[in-house]
Amino acid sequence: MSGEMDNPAPLRLVSQLSQPVRNSALTPVLIAAVLVTALYFGREVLVPIALAVLMSFVLAPLVGLLQRLRLPRVAAVFVVVIVAFSAVFALGGLMASQINQLASELPRYQSTLSEKILALRGAATGTGTLERASEVLHNLRQELERPKLDAQAARPPTDSNATIKPIPVEVHQPDPGALQTLAALITPLIHPMATTGIVVVFVIFILIQQQDLRNRLVRLAGSQDLQRTTAAMDDAGKRLSRLFLTQLLLNAGFGLVIGTGLWFIGVPSAPLWGMLAMILRFVPYVGAVIAAIFPLVLAAAVGHGWSMVLWTAALFIVVEPIFGHGIEPFLYGQSSGLSPVAVVASATFWTWIWGPIGLVLATPLTICLVVLGRHVDRLRFLYVLLGDQPPLTPAQIVYQRMLAGDPVEATEQAQTFLKEKPLIEYYDEVLMSGLKLAQSDAERGSLEQERLQRIRDSVAEIVDDLSAHQDTSDAASGSQTQGPLAQISKAETELENPAPELPKHWREGAAVLCIPGASLLDEAAAITLAQLIQRQDIGASAKEADALSMSKIFALDTKSVNLVCLCYMGNVTSAQVRYAARRIHRKAPDAFILICLLNESDNIEDTEAMQLPPGSSIVKGSLSDTLKRVLDIARSKAAARPVPEIPLSESA
Repeated sequence: MSGEMDNPAPLRLVSQLSQPVRNSALTPVLIAAVLVTALYFGREVLVPIALAVLMSFVLAPLVGLLQRLRLPRVAAVFVVVIVAFSAVFALGGLMASQINQLASELPRYQSTLSEKILALRGAATGTGTLERASEVLHNLRQELERPKLDAQAARPPTDSNATIKPIPVEVHQPDPGALQTLAALITPLIHPMATTGIVVVFVIFILIQQQDLRNRLVRLAGSQDLQRTTAAMDDAGKRLSRLFLTQLLLNAGFGLVIGTGLWFIGVPSAPLWGMLAMILRFVPYVGAVIAAIFPLVLAAAVGHGWSMVLWTAALFIVVEPIFGHGIEPFLYGQSSGLSPVAVVASATFWTWIWGPIGLVLATPLTICLVVLGRHVDRLRFLYVLLGDQPPLTPAQIVYQRMLAGDPVEATEQAQTFLKEKPLIEYYDEVLMSGLKLAQSDAERGSLEQERLQRIRDSVAEIVDDLSAHQDTSDAASGSQTQGPLAQISKAETELENPAPELPKHWREGAAVLCIPGASLLDEAAAITLAQLIQRQDIGASAKEADALSMSKIFALDTKSVNLVCLCYMGNVTSAQVRYAARRIHRKAPDAFILICLLNESDNIEDTEAMQLPPGSSIVKGSLSDTLKRVLDIARSKAAARPVPEIPLSESA
């Protein structure tokens, strides 16, 4: 022990090995902290650049349109920029004039608003009982405190200096001169004007040097992989341009409808509220609600009754769903690629970093991050966290729920799936795929026996919950995967060659016995297959995972069994299959044995090379293939003809 303590080499080795781990874990955190700090303290420079990039995405299609009309690029850029910013300044001037007009008219509405506030207070307090009680308590408090105040006022002063009253002194500033007045007016406008000038200059240079900037970004992103870099830039450009133009047109239409409606209702300064509604609708989810507050308050102040308020509220309640749920999805065609949580989170983050401008830029900036995450492997986590694509496949979801022992959510997922597709497709595409994921983890030794039992129990509960499900006519006929001609051909074949009716001993009891190969996952697959066979009016039952063990094989009841399905989910060897088939044949010599390889094992040879017992066959593939093979065997037995042999390659 003392020798180990004296020799620091092992401790140094452990320290050296753990240092890269700590560094690799801290590096992303440090980089994120530096980026957030730079965004916050550099907002005076970064906000104008971000606004310029935003405007360039909006104006780039217009510049391209003028270029296609044979106008030089520089001239097209200047024309588009002048027209765009002239429209912005005109809207700003119109809003300023409307605000001044509204401010001059507000005193006229004070009395009406006061009356409505008093009416609301009276309605909130019933008949005014609480208000009268409050006045009584207030008067009582004044009566209790009055003697104390009178005594203090009558007490003679004890200090001789107290009789000397101080002389009030007032300091008056001289009247400001013309230059000081001009400076007071210009100072608040310096920062917005400087920001606007920077934005205009950046927009002009970005539009003129668009190709050069694109090539430089390609070089920075990686000229070795031009395909991926070009795809990322095209994806970002198309998404952002489509999003900005669509939002601008949609919100302008929303503001126009709101302004026109308020003008008809009679709300003062209707153009101002229409423009404000257009601007605030860029704010996700709550913009339209905030835009409705000011017209509602003004309608309450102007109208003598409540009709104007109700009409204003009805206008916003009707118009916003029409634009948000009707026109907007139709114009977008597809979503912006962001999840709803990402939209809210990004709005909160960018508002904290850059203020109100960040709220407007939140969605575009987040879309850029999602595009980067889609095309850059190291930033893939951004696409997973912020994108609108499901983070897990249906098979992964059902496997995760089975691991957690929560089959309820898996059953809800199945109900949604079964609205469009039949039950057997859900079992093949989702449930069996989840069991294959579980089998892969089990072969790596990642699943304990307790979790395997939990998965088996979850599958049993899911299958039991879906036992009463009836496929819709379209799903049952396979309309999702077959065309009309294929359905007609299938119907004609069934009419020409009707399936023989199964005898009674196939439809009752346990004519088909589904036996697991070895594991609990095999048992889960056997339970699923047994239910599918039962839905074909064939008696079937599933046994436990250890049904072929020495202690239970002798107690296995095979008296009325016509077919045994030996189910395997794992990659088994030919020797294991041959051993299990021979044990079943000795127990039920008259039963047909069907080895069901549901995980498409590559270790299995054909039937003849494996030397299986007579009356044995192998089916390799999905539950659908297995069920079809079971029906073929049952109908062949019922018609007293030999079971058709299907090569292993064809059954797969």
